[in-house]
Amino acid sequence: MANEYIIEMLNITKEFPGIKANDNVSLQLKKGEIHALLGENGAGKSTLMSVLFGLYQPDAGTILKNGSPVKIHNPKDANDLGIGMVHQHFKLVENFTVLDNILLGAEPMQGIFIDRKQAREKIINLSKTYKLHIDPDALIEDITVGMQQRVEILKMLYRKNEILIFDEPTAVLTPQEIDELMQIMKNLVREGKSIIFITHKLQEIMRISDRCTVLRRGKLMGTVATQNTSITELSRMMVGRDLDLVIQKQEPKRGNVVLKVEHLRVLSAHANKMVVDDVSFEVRQGEIVCIAGIEGNGQSDLVYALTGLEKAYSGKIFINDIEMTRKSIRYRNDHGLSHIPEDRHKFGLILDYNLAYNLALKQYHTPAFQSFNFLKRERINEYAQNLITQYDIRSSQGGLTIARNMSGGNQQKA
Repeated sequence: MANEYIIEMLNITKEFPGIKANDNVSLQLKKGEIHALLGENGAGKSTLMSVLFGLYQPDAGTILKNGSPVKIHNPKDANDLGIGMVHQHFKLVENFTVLDNILLGAEPMQGIFIDRKQAREKIINLSKTYKLHIDPDALIEDITVGMQQRVEILKMLYRKNEILIFDEPTAVLTPQEIDELMQIMKNLVREGKSIIFITHKLQEIMRISDRCTVLRRGKLMGTVATQNTSITELSRMMVGRDLDLVIQKQEPKRGNVVLKVEHLRVLSAHANKMVVDDVSFEVRQGEIVCIAGIEGNGQSDLVYALTGLEKAYSGKIFINDIEMTRKSIRYRNDHGLSHIPEDRHKFGLILDYNLAYNLALKQYHTPAFQSFNFLKRERINEYAQNLITQYDIRSSQGGLTIARNMSGGNQQKA
């Protein structure tokens, strides 16, 4: 009799210094199912899947494929076993084509040359079969985030992966792209693939998954059939208490204008075109102002101009009636402007610095944190510990934790 499960992770434990990221966790994936892995930020979801993909070695536990024990020492072992992963932060070379990115590490050879013709035909056929609609000759830097995600999916299909891991795949997508991704997932399982879908979005679990495994603070809370559960029950399993999912919104008390933008224009050096053209708006104290639009239509360039990461071609920016258009990033920060970037790895954190230093980056130059060009390390550590406690930033060694080793959600908090 064939084994019911294509993959079984049994009693997996993974520890980092000072924290048990996975504590005796089991997950079983059936062939042809979409299995959601649910948990809050820092629950251990990505760590568990990193064990399955060979990025981490478990301290205890067993992995079975089709009922037989396997050892996964690295991502190559995972690929050889038919396991692929689409990470939160895509592993793509931006100035390479779609074709070149898919081929990296799996180049078909004809003698001493790469058989690009054969590879292109295979990629086009896979794209048609799974309705991915990808141009193999497009540059990664010229396609949308949603299309880049499809390239990552094609990388797995090109390598004949049967078990597909998606790590928070909808976090960077528009609503339309989310709908398209859901349909792609359905097409994949229809063709016999099996999917593990990491998320903390309850509506998406109810919409797409067959079963759901819930983690909380590294521990297994249970696995349920989606059709037999509810959003209320899943949220209770995820956080350990009943949640009021209805938000009672109060009318904001609007104060004075704190940010004013007049006729702002931003020129893209890469595209040699005006990506922000004659934009004006105000933000008042106590307001939340939303800038809406499909990715790639100037929102990022607008934010970069406001924060000083890009120069304004023309127009004016005021913070509390002080013009900031040509001022430095530090000057803007000192006058109350902060920026939580869309790409926390590129703009938000220094990944090889510890958490304490990252938390102090905005103020390290002030007298509170340095004296005669020497950092006050004890003061920085004390400041960081207060923030870690206040905002529940979970890490293995507190302020000493290297930012690169933290979960995505806790990097975002930092």
